[in-house]
Amino acid sequence: MDSEKAQKTAEFFERLKVELDMNTAFPSEYLFKFIVPTDPKKIATVANAFDCMGAVIKTTQSKTGKYTSLSVDVLVKNSQEVIDKYIEVSSVEGIISL
Repeated sequence: MDSEKAQKTAEFFERLKVELDMNTAFPSEYLFKFIVPTDPKKIATVANAFDCMGAVIKTTQSKTGKYTSLSVDVLVKNSQEVIDKYIEVSSVEGIISL
């Protein structure tokens, strides 16, 4: 089952890369959006992935306080950099990438 999930993930990122290359002129501003369980360590892990990139990060907590959304606006060089960031933060438990 894990290999099937890995294949679907790889296919998703390949489609995303093609879409980005077709519809975006790089370098370009890109808006990443994530939802994570409200935990300072998880939020910091996502924020640290964009450290030293000049990212503007906005956080909003859900009404119940269980989740925090992060909007990360950053200049990226190419579509592969977008893919690499999504893969990097995917290790955060409970993260949802939008």
